[in-house]
Amino acid sequence: FISSRPGVCLVVSGPGFLHALGGMANATINCWPLIVIGGSSDRNQETMGAFQEFPQVEASRLYTKLSVRPSSLEVIPAVIEKAVRTSIYGRPGSCYIDIPGDFVNLQVNKSSVKYMECCLPPPLSMAEHSAVSKAASIIALSKQPLLIIGKGAAYSHAENNIRKLVDLSGLPFLPTPMAKGVVPDNHPNCVAAARSTALQHADVIILLGARLNWILHFGLPPRFQQDVKVIQVDICAEELGNNVRPAAILLGDINVVTKQLFEEFSKRSFKYPSNSEWWKRLRGKIKNNEERSKGLALQKSLPMNYYTVFHHIRELIPKDCILVSEGANTMDIGRTMLPNYYPRQRLDAGTFGTMGVGLGFAIAAAMVAKDRTPGKRVICIEGDSAFGFSGMEVETICRYNLPILIIVVNNNGIYTGLDADAWKEILKFGNPATCVPPVSLLPNSHYEEIMSAFGGKGYFVKTPEELQNALKASLNDKQTPSLINVMIDPQSERKKQEFPWLTRSNL
Repeated sequence: FISSRPGVCLVVSGPGFLHALGGMANATINCWPLIVIGGSSDRNQETMGAFQEFPQVEASRLYTKLSVRPSSLEVIPAVIEKAVRTSIYGRPGSCYIDIPGDFVNLQVNKSSVKYMECCLPPPLSMAEHSAVSKAASIIALSKQPLLIIGKGAAYSHAENNIRKLVDLSGLPFLPTPMAKGVVPDNHPNCVAAARSTALQHADVIILLGARLNWILHFGLPPRFQQDVKVIQVDICAEELGNNVRPAAILLGDINVVTKQLFEEFSKRSFKYPSNSEWWKRLRGKIKNNEERSKGLALQKSLPMNYYTVFHHIRELIPKDCILVSEGANTMDIGRTMLPNYYPRQRLDAGTFGTMGVGLGFAIAAAMVAKDRTPGKRVICIEGDSAFGFSGMEVETICRYNLPILIIVVNNNGIYTGLDADAWKEILKFGNPATCVPPVSLLPNSHYEEIMSAFGGKGYFVKTPEELQNALKASLNDKQTPSLINVMIDPQSERKKQEFPWLTRSNL
């Protein structure tokens, strides 16, 4: 996602391959290019119960764009070229290549190997001119338009053309989580703080590389108007028309099609009026929501709440840092409280809602930053439950001396937890396996000591002042990994939502 080039993962056979299936599925559903190369048992031992024997090619077909075992050593270069090409052409995704164990010691004449040049960059397709003209006409006639920017736009590096389109057209826009920063969150046309109002009352919606899946409530009532007109821009033809019949379909590369729309609006001299009733309504909602969040953020009571923690994080972290986020309320509230100013600088649980990816994403992002933008900080903000999925990756971070800052927002549980006193009272009733709620975790766990154990720096904080000091110390030290364990009120929640039955689907 950050580099727009396929990542490569090598795995051993059987259980090693099975552990990689989740990553393959995550990459394909999130539309990220990935190539997994897995070892497998010798071909002459198939069906005999070989060591770690498993039907790997067949199993991976459900999760990948391509799953293949080379028929010989000679064709391996051709298979690799096809896997690279398949992973990045059209809608990106994962590919699996199976290498039998007996291939390792085989020999072949060099002259018989089918060497291949690297594939050409993905072709950039344009939408039909008539579709662009139709879409522009629908937008020009709209009363309450909304532009939704998806992570497909971030992947296609469409930020310059989308910024030009927003500035020219005056349209309000809403980014999906990993599209934050394609147009900076502080742009005056960003209506992320009025998300519910924008979605529910828009009469025309333009989707730029965003899918009408659960993240956007399928494009259906009550979150959307029954008769909303949807204009879909997507690189994948099969995506067009999913869940809602579109008023116009623009099949093509997001960057190229956005340029087409910009040129069409330039010819028409179209600009949506900034003094419309729609803009007044959105700005009023933005102001109201921001004041509510600010009120929560400035509360002085202890333990701290989520909004107070994110307020202080926002005040101190670099604007150009790469933010990695996962968890329940930690990820949801962090998305609204922590702005992004640059594209491809936010990674989270994504379309698949995958927990446990945070530290892996942070390590990958830090390695890319180390090569391309030395000095860029990677900040990984996790809920305590999310950190528990992959916390031992702290050793990997310290082993490679990656100056990642991990912030664990610790509420002693999943969504909510128990404080130490309540925990002690519950234990009076007997065995914790039968008495303690399954969403509760051990109170006041010192996750920062895991970082200290491997040579990094750990901080245990309970107050805003301690948080500020720990953040400043961690950010000033550009050589050492850090973990700040932030204790918050176990009962801290999101602010009350307009649609409480949908608060768990706002990734």
